[in-house]
Amino acid sequence: MSEPNEVLPAREGALSRGALLLPAFWVLAVLLAVGAVRMTVFLRESVTSYPVATVVAVVLFALYAVPFWIFVGGLDFLEREPRTLLATAFAWGALVATAVAIPGAGALHNVLAKLVSPEFAASWGAAIAGPTIEETVKVLGVFAIVLVAAGQVNSPLDGAVYGAMVGLGFQVAEDVVFAVNAVAVEGQGDRVSPVVITFFLRGFLAGLWSHTLFGALAGLGVGYLVVRTDRPLFRRAGIALLAFAGSWACHFLWNTPILLDGPVEGALGVLLILVIKGIPPLLLIAYVVRAAHGREAEYYVSLLADLNDPEIATEAELRALGSGTRRAAARGYAHGQAGIRGRRAVRRLQQAQARLAVSLSRANGDGTGLRGADGSELRGADGDGAGFREADGDGAGLRANGGGTTAEVARWKREVRAQRVRLRRLRHPEARAPEERGGTVRGIFTATGAVGLLMMVVWAAIAALGGR
Repeated sequence: MSEPNEVLPAREGALSRGALLLPAFWVLAVLLAVGAVRMTVFLRESVTSYPVATVVAVVLFALYAVPFWIFVGGLDFLEREPRTLLATAFAWGALVATAVAIPGAGALHNVLAKLVSPEFAASWGAAIAGPTIEETVKVLGVFAIVLVAAGQVNSPLDGAVYGAMVGLGFQVAEDVVFAVNAVAVEGQGDRVSPVVITFFLRGFLAGLWSHTLFGALAGLGVGYLVVRTDRPLFRRAGIALLAFAGSWACHFLWNTPILLDGPVEGALGVLLILVIKGIPPLLLIAYVVRAAHGREAEYYVSLLADLNDPEIATEAELRALGSGTRRAAARGYAHGQAGIRGRRAVRRLQQAQARLAVSLSRANGDGTGLRGADGSELRGADGDGAGFREADGDGAGLRANGGGTTAEVARWKREVRAQRVRLRRLRHPEARAPEERGGTVRGIFTATGAVGLLMMVVWAAIAALGGR
C-alpha cells in the first residue's frame, strides 16, 4: 500500500483560474517567447545557408520525437498529464534550455580553459560544462511547471514525466543545431549526408541514454520535493538534490573522455563505450521510474478496489490496470478472443476505469472521505458503500460531506458500466490479462533478447558509418 501523502489527489484542468495572476506564469511566457525568437533566428539563418539540410534535420528529428513523446506521455496512464503542460515542458527544453545551455556551456568551457588549461578544457570541458549548465536549466523547467500548475504534480512520477519531456525538447532542438552545424563544418555546401550521420549518431546511438533520461531522474526528485509534504523539508530537498546529482553524474559519465582511447577500436570499441556508459544509467533511471510508477498505480487501483464492485473492476482487472505490461497483455488477450473490437473495448474500459480512479481521487481531495491514501475504506450511510448510489445504481447521487454532488464520479461510473456491456456483447466480459507461468523468467529472456537485438542494430549502424 502506498504511504500517506505519497500520491496527492489529482486536480482537474491544466492551470488554475488564478494562473494568469501568477508572476511565474508571465515569467515563463516571456522566457518561452525569447527562446522562440532565438530559435527562429537560428532556423532562418540555417534555411538561408542550407535550406535542404535544415528542412531534413527538422523533419527527421521531429519524427524521431514522436515515439519518445508517446512513450513518455503514456508512462502515467492512470492519471495523464494535461497536453498543454506536456507541450510547455517540451517547449522549455527546446526553446529556453537550448537558448541558455548552448552559449552557457561554451562560456563555462572557456572558463575551464583559463582556470586550468586549454588541454584540460578540450578533454573534460564537455563532461563538466555540459551537465552543469544543461541539467540545471532543464530542472528549472520542471520547477516552472510546478510554479504555474502545482496541482498537476501530485506524485514523483509526474515530476519524472515533466522532466523527461523537458529533456526530450532539449534533445531534439540540440540535435537539430548539431546537425546543421555539421553541414557547416563539412564545408561542402547544402548536403544532407552530415545531417543523416548526426541523426544516427545522436538520435539512435546516443538517444536512448541522453537528455530524456537525465531529465526524468531530476524531475523525479522535484516531484518528491513537491509531493512528500509529510516529510521534513531538509529530507525532501536532500532527495531532490540527490536526484539532480544523479542526472548530473549520468550526463558526466556519458560526456567523459574515458574509454575514447581504449584498447578496442572501430565499431566494437564504440559499441563497448555505449554499453559501459549508456546501459548503467538506463537501468538505474528505468528502475527508479518504474518504482515511482508502481507507487502511483497502487494508489489509484486501491481507490477502485475499495468500491468493491465487480461491475466497476474485477480483481483480475485491478491487477492488470496497475501495470503497463499487463494492460497490454489484457488487450492482446481480448484481441485473440474477440478480435480488434475486443481489443478496442478493453482499452476503452481501462481508460474509463483510470478516469474513474482519478475522479475518486479528486472527490477525495475535496473532502468527500471516499478513500484516504492511508487506507481508510469507502463507506456510505449504511456502512457498505450503497449510500453513495442512487436507486438506479449509477452513482449519480454520490455526495461530498459538504453536500455537493460529485458528478464526475457518477459520469465515469456510467462509462465503465457502458464499456462492460460492450464487452459482454462480444462475449469477453472481463478485461483481464492471461495467467502466465514463469513470467519472471520469460520477462528476463525477453528483455535480454531485446537488448541483444538493439546492440546488433547499433553495431550494424556503427559499422555502416565507418566506426565513427
